[in-house]
Amino acid sequence: MTHPEISFPPSKLLLIAVFLLPLVAVLMIDLRTESLGRMTRRTETCQGAVSEDVVISRQQLAEFLTISERDARTRVEDVLKAPYCQLPSLGVRAGATSERFVYPLAFDPNTWLIVLYEEDEYAGYRFLIQ
Repeated sequence: MTHPEISFPPSKLLLIAVFLLPLVAVLMIDLRTESLGRMTRRTETCQGAVSEDVVISRQQLAEFLTISERDARTRVEDVLKAPYCQLPSLGVRAGATSERFVYPLAFDPNTWLIVLYEEDEYAGYRFLIQ
């Protein structure tokens, strides 16, 4: 049994492509904004004192990224030094209060590295794009 061949004239194929391409582009943009992972786009407000001159270099960032979670807080502080500011505390895990500190990137001042501590342990990080 043979199936009849379906053919579209080139003008109809072009018309279909013209309508489908923008739809695909919109879906791809939407998926990209959903998959930013550790990069978040929202505002945060510092508490207390702000050290305007604090930024971290690429070298400091690279060294920081080698530190394992649950390592000593002092190890992170030795690399990053004093923070730009502190954000409000969070309750990330039950029974543990987390402190968050901000370190703007020298090479991208609109991006903050936010470091999370639980007591005397380094508990994680994320990037925030202002």
